[in-house]
Amino acid sequence: MKNKHLFFAAIMAFAVSFFMTACNKSASVDSTVPAGQQHLSLYLTDGPGLFDKVLIDIRSVKVLVDTCSDTRHHDNDDWDHHGENDQKKDSCFVWTNLNVKAGVYDILKLRNGADTLLAASGIAKGAIRLIKIEVGTNNSLVKDSISYPVYLPANALNYILIKLKGNECHEYLPGKKQLWLDFDVTRSIFQERDNKFYLRPVFHFFTVNTTGSIAGRVGPNDGAAVLTVYNAKDTAYALPNKEGYFRLRGLKNGTYSVFVNASNGYADTTISNVVVTAPKETSVGVITLHK
Repeated sequence: MKNKHLFFAAIMAFAVSFFMTACNKSASVDSTVPAGQQHLSLYLTDGPGLFDKVLIDIRSVKVLVDTCSDTRHHDNDDWDHHGENDQKKDSCFVWTNLNVKAGVYDILKLRNGADTLLAASGIAKGAIRLIKIEVGTNNSLVKDSISYPVYLPANALNYILIKLKGNECHEYLPGKKQLWLDFDVTRSIFQERDNKFYLRPVFHFFTVNTTGSIAGRVGPNDGAAVLTVYNAKDTAYALPNKEGYFRLRGLKNGTYSVFVNASNGYADTTISNVVVTAPKETSVGVITLHK
């Protein structure tokens, strides 16, 4: 009799455990994305420049979602006006503050294929039409081990608007979307006649499923190589890491040339006919510089 009771207890324990597990799995699936919402993950990465560090003060990130049934009706809207009035509620348009951690981001740590999750949040379901990034005044850079302040130009807006059509994000799971924001250091920071550095942020965006990448290694390190990947429609830059490895992401399908600008007596070199096909990575192998 005792054995029968033990057997019955074991069966009941298994049944309860199975029932709880099934409920938990069902709940996790059903509650992934609430009705009427979508989940957006924004990643920050870097298009490098010739600096030791680039420190950018990011204060906030907001998105504007068009919840209308036909967002194409708004293609000719004044999106600059929408971005200026981000507190205004207007029919189909819904602004959401992604509540990013405000602070100074060391952009150059995000080169050669590295990125960081800038924001991940639930937002209204619909077409994402604007990303608004507010920049503070605590910006600086380090060049040749010397730190310099980076100023916002006089009368410049303290934010950048990234304008979208609504279908740029990658929906990797139902209701879950991703987008990568590439901070273009070369085009964003410039030096004026007063020898001061100024910031006018330029962002590009891409998804890893619709773009390809180029990777390789260049040496020796004292060649201080700077790489330019280009074709008739696109240009991107890379600075190898300490081991000489480099990686450029967000490239559209096409045939590119890789120009290696070398220093310290090493000769420049160009690799032609490098084919990029999304979402693959094309390797150019090891590039050896010669004097």
